[in-house]
Amino acid sequence: MIAPLSPILPSWKQKALRPSSKYPRHYVPESIDLGNWEAQEPLWLELQNRPLPHAAALKQWIQDWNELSDAVQEESSRRYIDMTCFTQDPEKEAAYLKFVEEVDPKLAPVGDALNRKLAAHPGTAALPKEQAAWLRSVKTGIELFREENIPIYTELAKLSQGYQKIMGDMTVEWEGETRTLSRMSTLLQEPDRNLREKAWRKIAERRLQERERLDALFDEMLELRGKIASNLGLNYVDYAFKSNLRDYTPADCIRFHGAVEKAVMPAYREALEERRKALGLASLRPWDLNCDPQGRTPLKPFREAGELMEKVGRIFERLDPELASMFGVLRENGLMDLENRVGKAPGGYQSSLTEVRLPFIFMNAVGVNEDVFTLLHESGHSFHYLLARDQAISFNRHAPMEFSEVASMAMERLGARFLEEFYGPEEMKRAIRVEDEEVFRLLPWVATIDAFQHWIYTTAHTPEQRREKWLELDARFGPSVDWSGLEEFRGHAWHRQLHLFEYPFYYIEYGIAQLGALQVWSHSLKNPVEALRLYKQGLSQGGTKGLSDLFEATGLRFDMGEEAIRPLIEEVHREWRSTVG
Repeated sequence: MIAPLSPILPSWKQKALRPSSKYPRHYVPESIDLGNWEAQEPLWLELQNRPLPHAAALKQWIQDWNELSDAVQEESSRRYIDMTCFTQDPEKEAAYLKFVEEVDPKLAPVGDALNRKLAAHPGTAALPKEQAAWLRSVKTGIELFREENIPIYTELAKLSQGYQKIMGDMTVEWEGETRTLSRMSTLLQEPDRNLREKAWRKIAERRLQERERLDALFDEMLELRGKIASNLGLNYVDYAFKSNLRDYTPADCIRFHGAVEKAVMPAYREALEERRKALGLASLRPWDLNCDPQGRTPLKPFREAGELMEKVGRIFERLDPELASMFGVLRENGLMDLENRVGKAPGGYQSSLTEVRLPFIFMNAVGVNEDVFTLLHESGHSFHYLLARDQAISFNRHAPMEFSEVASMAMERLGARFLEEFYGPEEMKRAIRVEDEEVFRLLPWVATIDAFQHWIYTTAHTPEQRREKWLELDARFGPSVDWSGLEEFRGHAWHRQLHLFEYPFYYIEYGIAQLGALQVWSHSLKNPVEALRLYKQGLSQGGTKGLSDLFEATGLRFDMGEEAIRPLIEEVHREWRSTVG
């Protein structure tokens, strides 16, 4: 169990208190300015030039390399967190961009040099087996390194920050006040249909104002990514799969799309049809998808972020004392920024402060049911990092993303057993029903985004053709909705998915992870103690194993096919049926 770390990091912003007493620096000077390349360059050069005559020297060199990497990565993470928390602060934007432009480009060639030095050393073959996955990543990094790609990565990072700024600055005027789109989205749960439509149109029209900027931004990103792959003699799909160290193929993804269509879409369409009938409508419109079908007022689980934090903390106390202790670490050390506000980037994420080895949670809470599950989700990521934090190799503290999302998605479903911390019995049934419907919605959405990306990166196209392809996929996997008169909004709906802009080909992971998370949940229905033990056992492995081995260590089956998906969806469907009312 992890003890509170308040002496180490009372607030993530207080840089003077690092390094920590638990993970002290031995190689990196305590007073160094890691935002300055000239200050850190001598350390990187010393690592490049250090003789490694024996196994002990190699071991110490690896430790020093990881210590320096952790310190520099934490500096980057802190600046990114600052920038996303305050997108309208010019100083925080400038600090982030300074690192992106002046430090990141210099790290790539020295990283390549160190990778090559390690790969060529005769002692590498005798390294512990838990470092095998790291060595695989080192060799892949060597294969994918090209000097000419460094400025392209820098430009892509700057364009990604531009996307964050565009999205973070989107607001609308509503009843005399300026509201973020996240805050506006809460109105889509109101029983008044006219109000929902008015709010939906406000949101959609604001997003549509940026369609030309966002299309142009995406085209620029697309061109740069194509250059990166071309410089390596690859197409972008092969580059993406190789760089992400995937153990499955594009053909497996296509198989997943088909499995979702056959095994999930019937349940999704059944839920939508039941919604249509309950609402008494001839057809559903886009503003009819988030309200309660019985016409009840929206679930209001909490009033402000502190209450959300307190009640989720009580869920973890009931679930598992070790997880509760970990959540206490986040609370006591100021490692969460939860509330929505103007000038804050959209969405939610968990970032890692790699030197003190602590997680940070970012989200945009507005007092709705979804916020409860978002905090459970990001807490799952945080538990994953904390359970693996003692791994000496930086790489080994981070599992493949397909498994990292098992940690977060499974925590949503495990935590849902204790939603009475927020709700009475009937409200709890409503919340669980919404979570089950989210499974029906998410897997088709994952298939849509992934299929869209496979087409984007294999087909030369114009923005108009891109919209046509999106509409085709939405007809295949999207909800049964009447879009009459709203075709322009529908064709640009993909703009809101930040992964398409910032993390290309990072989305199928959510589908694979959902299948793992549903297995954790299914096991917990039969034996909750053993399911939780296996969950923590798998998370504690970090990145020391490959994807299928991590699934196995957690008591799960890694399979993207219809035979694996169908029984899980049937089990969710049974629970969904049991919550009618």
